[in-house]
Amino acid sequence: MTQTLTKEQFVELLRPLAAALQPIDVDGKDAAAAAERAVPFAGPAVAAVRAAALASIGSDWLLPKASAGIRFGRVAKDLHGFSVDAVLMDVPGPRHRHPNGELDLCFATRGEPKFDGKPPGWVVYGKGSVHVPTVRGGEMLILYFLPGGAIEFGV
Repeated sequence: MTQTLTKEQFVELLRPLAAALQPIDVDGKDAAAAAERAVPFAGPAVAAVRAAALASIGSDWLLPKASAGIRFGRVAKDLHGFSVDAVLMDVPGPRHRHPNGELDLCFATRGEPKFDGKPPGWVVYGKGSVHVPTVRGGEMLILYFLPGGAIEFGV
């Protein structure tokens, strides 16, 4: 099992991912495929992030808050223009809007989960998209890369 990292060490693992995601057009025809090309889900960078994130689920910094059966936390406020949030969920989350889009890195933690109908991997939402994030079939740890940190709840 991977040793739990500090928040600062984890952010350093995320830094190259965020840099690689910067040029992705979230409104592009196949933005999720572009994210996959930029940062392959089966590649070593994502494997290192996955191992560190899963090992840190019980830490006091990755998921320090909880609401309605969901655990969550802000990992980075500004990392190459993204805020990065971690969310552990197996129930629907709050409806929200992505003014600048959203790039999600989804890891299965239990069962055979799908996030909004998609398997573990990259899920991308375009600018202005609105959804109720939903995991079915298990549990996922999701890292949300939000361009400009923009997200609007209660929409």
